[in-house]
Amino acid sequence: MLLHVGGMRSALGLLAVRRACCLSRSTHNSPQTLEYKPIKKVMVANRGEIAIRVFRACTELGIRTVAVYSEQDTGQMHRQKADEAYLIGKGLPPVAAYLDIPDIIKVAKENDVDAIHPGYGFLSERSDFAQACVDAGVRFIGPSPDVVRKMGDKVEARSIAIRAGVPVVPGTDGPITCLSEAQEFSNTYGFPIIFKAAYGGGGRGMRVVKEYELKPCIPFKK
Repeated sequence: MLLHVGGMRSALGLLAVRRACCLSRSTHNSPQTLEYKPIKKVMVANRGEIAIRVFRACTELGIRTVAVYSEQDTGQMHRQKADEAYLIGKGLPPVAAYLDIPDIIKVAKENDVDAIHPGYGFLSERSDFAQACVDAGVRFIGPSPDVVRKMGDKVEARSIAIRAGVPVVPGTDGPITCLSEAQEFSNTYGFPIIFKAAYGGGGRGMRVVKEYELKPCIPFKK
């Protein structure tokens, strides 16, 4: 659990998809060997507005689009906006369906998908998903699995930003372990403060605190 000053929530922007030439590594073990290959079909492993926006951009670039949907999302708009749409996570609740990495990769491989855009939330900060795409020979539209892993851990991400000289909001150098540490931080910087889960993403695990009550120091569960 990290502490940050203020209530501003970051947002992930859309990653650019290039129609003419996309740069990819031809072999996983040979970073020097590169090949240029056009992206002809993009899957969005997400739903709703984020998927629709990516589909719109792809359509403008002449790239064919693929939607995935859970059983509960059969009638959702993002399915109708794609050129192709396939069911994933059969029998699973909606969130679990969109987190079903093996099924998403299976659909991508069976339907000649060149690249997968994760959108935001769901699998966008999962390094194992980025790695699964690489292993399957499908391009992950986003950072490398190693970068996703580092940035998914908010403690490490903050440390990397500081070492790189990137300005950051005041916050704890590492996870806090008890309430007295949170009180000490709030006494130094004032309110409001944010409690943020080290592995939270897309707003998950964030709580804005505007005041505190004094209680005994209780260690946080790990």
